[in-house]
Amino acid sequence: MRRRLQTLFQRKFRVSLLFLLFLALLVHLVMDLALPAACRHCGCNMKALKAFGVPSGSPVLAGPKKLSLRILQDFSGSNSSLEKSSQLQGRAGELGQQHQHREGNTGHTERSKLEALFKHPLYNIPIPAVTEKDKLFVVNPMEKFSLHSSGSDEWVSSSKAETLLPTGKTAYDTYPAWLKFHVGINRYELYPRRDPLMPTLLRDLATQRIVSSVQKSGGTQLKLIMTFPNYGQALFKPMKQTRDQETPIDFFYFSDFERHNAEIAAFHLDRILDFRRIPPVSGRLVNITKEIRDITTDKKLAKTFFISPAGNVCFYGECSYYCSTEHALCGKPDQLEGSMAALLPDKTLAKRRSWRSPWCRSYHKSKKAEWELNPKYCAQVRETPPYDRGHRLLDLIDMTVLDFLMGNMDRHHYETFEKFGNDTFLLHLDNGRGFGTHSRDELSILAPLQQCCSIKKSTYLRLQLLATPSYRLSDLLREALATDPLAPILTEPHLHALDRRLGKVLAAVGHCLAGAAHPDKVLVDDMGSRV
Repeated sequence: MRRRLQTLFQRKFRVSLLFLLFLALLVHLVMDLALPAACRHCGCNMKALKAFGVPSGSPVLAGPKKLSLRILQDFSGSNSSLEKSSQLQGRAGELGQQHQHREGNTGHTERSKLEALFKHPLYNIPIPAVTEKDKLFVVNPMEKFSLHSSGSDEWVSSSKAETLLPTGKTAYDTYPAWLKFHVGINRYELYPRRDPLMPTLLRDLATQRIVSSVQKSGGTQLKLIMTFPNYGQALFKPMKQTRDQETPIDFFYFSDFERHNAEIAAFHLDRILDFRRIPPVSGRLVNITKEIRDITTDKKLAKTFFISPAGNVCFYGECSYYCSTEHALCGKPDQLEGSMAALLPDKTLAKRRSWRSPWCRSYHKSKKAEWELNPKYCAQVRETPPYDRGHRLLDLIDMTVLDFLMGNMDRHHYETFEKFGNDTFLLHLDNGRGFGTHSRDELSILAPLQQCCSIKKSTYLRLQLLATPSYRLSDLLREALATDPLAPILTEPHLHALDRRLGKVLAAVGHCLAGAAHPDKVLVDDMGSRV
């Protein structure tokens, strides 16, 4: 009997304790909900709170904001890439709201240096008239492309789809962004200055569903070809270094890592310099499991996946450098940053010719190239086709300026579209070894400019413009990179290094002008009557 009473008492005590805890929780919930509800019904705004004697800086007002900030800070140190990317979908809306807020407070829209730059006369010099022979592709204006109504990913031509188009529409309007990009390539530019297609193309690279991932053959480091439902393709370069890591001073240029953020920054820098010779690139956070491992048909790649001791999904592929377990690419736990570059048209449709740069390095630990030993080397180059006529040498010096600004020593080859012969622009491809250092400048990259003492007048005038406070190069690139999904792309020291290096380029041209009997041979007029 005594034991039964004791057991009964314990049960009642437990029930009473649970009831009291539940009651306390209920009271807290009611108190939390009461104030916001009262504010909504009574119209409790800032003025009303002040009327009740609550100061504007009171914790009553600041409490919810501080609590939200504290919640975010609790997670901010564990995985910067993952946390940043988890907010990407909301970033555009947030930025739009902030922009509206600034406009409402100041009465005018905050001035964009980038917009002002592209309105400058030097960025509005017209290109020559583009004829049919100047276009990379001649498109059938009646050819329409559309997706199957069944919802499949296959594209069909007008022979299988209805040829009737909606009123006011053309066959071109049915093309996906990547195809419009290919169709727009001509002898003079890879894409136009004010290309309305660019935002769509960059968004597609960052958000389109990935249906296939295979390893790109060749090359020294791992790269993947990723395919989208609309048959568009992109070259994916995975993240290998953090933003603040510098290339060790004892590393040879040919053993340096390829950086995904360098590819992104190079595209925007090339555009700011008005070269427009790098295909569009966007940052993207990729799910290694769902967007690579589970969908790849590359058996060699599939064999290299594993789970790390930390529980992260990793892979390493097959390549000449850094493709091993020790140099594996690991997600957090399966999220991995990378650059997505729009692929150029297939070489079977648009052949490209690869040219060895006359200022190619030796790619040897102790040997030097001829241009490093012969200060008059440029005289030989000027007599050698295709540099003996036209603007090929000046185009190569443009590329030299780009490489020096981003510290890229790995420019051994460049390409051109074969259809246009020697009278066309150079493609500035493969820029992953740029932006490796910000604390030192490699002046040997400027050898073509220093030895030849020639540069396009338009390029020089734009460089002078980018050295002024109103159009400071670092400010422009910072603004351009802020739109990328993986922003920030470059650290501030890298941006400041651009301004320093720009000054050295202008100094090199100034040195040439000071010693020139004919300044017009240093600043070669490529503008003529088109200004």
